[in-house]
Amino acid sequence: MSPSTATFNASKLRRTVLEMAYAGSTVHIACAFSIIELLAVLYRSHLRYPDNDPEHAARDFLILSKGHGVMAQYACMLERQWLSRHDIENYFSDGSLLKGLSDSRVPGLEVTSGSLGHGFSVGVGLALAAKLDQTGQRTFVLLGDGELNEGTIWEAAMFAAHHQLKDLTVLIDANGFQAMGKTEEVIDLGSIESKFISFGFETMSVDGHDEAQIHARLEALRNSTSRAPKALVARTVKGRGVSFMEHDNRWHYTRLDAESYARAIQQLSEGKA
Repeated sequence: MSPSTATFNASKLRRTVLEMAYAGSTVHIACAFSIIELLAVLYRSHLRYPDNDPEHAARDFLILSKGHGVMAQYACMLERQWLSRHDIENYFSDGSLLKGLSDSRVPGLEVTSGSLGHGFSVGVGLALAAKLDQTGQRTFVLLGDGELNEGTIWEAAMFAAHHQLKDLTVLIDANGFQAMGKTEEVIDLGSIESKFISFGFETMSVDGHDEAQIHARLEALRNSTSRAPKALVARTVKGRGVSFMEHDNRWHYTRLDAESYARAIQQLSEGKA
């Protein structure tokens, strides 16, 4: 499949994530699954990569601040042909360039993230540079809801609103969990929408697994005449697509064995995702 005809099919992307996780005997499957549709829509319809070059000077920027969800991004990068099947099949093996967290040494990944709370600030800096240089480049930052516990998130939000970074869009993966439990039990976030509105962002909500709705909201934010930065709060399901992973936070750190891998692949193959 050429980059121009890539469909970024959600079930196919989830299968790639499973293949990587099983090959590398690694974790963070559920938190990759919750952002599949968000990334599919971004890569299909909203991110510009002239000449399909992930390092093109005129590209748009995607910052995966929740860097532990990187397998979902790797799956999209395979569709773009920036990665090969060899990369996927040898994920996390000795000598592999692909790590379990976002690493800026990999073309297509803009930041080294995983230490949560920092990617947003990088995105704000890129958006400010694009505004000053009048390049028209857009910057998208994907945050986890648990990541909003970090104070640096809100410092970056104030800065973005002050500088009217209208081409900055923050997407929040609001799946209700973080590594150690439910977000409402670790630190209750209250209304995420109200928080971003109060920090000066034009803010919308969306079903984070409805691709048509995601696209429509992103288009509405893009076409807005407001000079405020944008926020899209996506209500998602951690582990979405495999029934025994959904809403089960053990799959933040659980590894696949042969039986669970086969069951998960079968569900995706049968269209039960």
